[in-house]
Amino acid sequence: MLFAMIFGGLIGYAFGRFPGFLVGAAIGAFLFQRMKSRLIGKIQSLQNNFVESVFAVMGALCKADGVVTRDEIQLAEAMFERFRLNEEQKAIARDAFNRGKQPDFDLDAELNRFLQNSGRQPAFLQMFLQVQVSAVAADGQVHPAEHEMLVRIARGLGLPESQVDQLEAMLRGAHAGGSPNYSSGQQIEDAYKVLGVSASASDAEIKRAYRKLMSENHPDKLAGRGMPESMREMAEERTREISHAYDVIKDARKQAS
Repeated sequence: MLFAMIFGGLIGYAFGRFPGFLVGAAIGAFLFQRMKSRLIGKIQSLQNNFVESVFAVMGALCKADGVVTRDEIQLAEAMFERFRLNEEQKAIARDAFNRGKQPDFDLDAELNRFLQNSGRQPAFLQMFLQVQVSAVAADGQVHPAEHEMLVRIARGLGLPESQVDQLEAMLRGAHAGGSPNYSSGQQIEDAYKVLGVSASASDAEIKRAYRKLMSENHPDKLAGRGMPESMREMAEERTREISHAYDVIKDARKQAS
């Protein structure tokens, strides 16, 4: 704002000396506030559209197997709290979730609407898909009908099917912890999927993939593009899983050499 006032003042001074400086500074401050209000309004609109589309698609996804259970409804409500939605956003999310459950819900149209509102930013699209995977796999599993719809959602967003595999692998790693059923072989296989590279990739290719994912998914960068602050926790989880996958691959290769 100070820069806008000085800039406006200097222009005013060029035309009217000191009185012109005062008028120019006032105009500069006014224009700055107006631009700031428009930017805030645009970000708020993007955030509300993000919330609405996320929960509308979530409603459809929860009904993928034919019925929405009470557990799934409770899960959606838990998401309200996890994302720290305010009362207005909760109302938007609740209405959207119920809309998504309806038989005549147009999934493709909703995905296209989100594409337009998000500016097709890859990290936003991936975050959207990540929320859907997390919603249906709170128990650490993704059922076949749900996986099929997740693939359809990914395609609708213009993302490769591998993105679904990547997120499911990430989720398995997050839920596995020290589970004896999660073998080191499965952990390494999932780590490659998380980074989106094959086991035959070179160390340099793996490092490039890791850095690219960390850059694209940095919470501050996503927030600057309009991601709701409430989604920050999930963005941070994603970067932690990406970093963990990179460490798993590095350790595995070090032991193998």
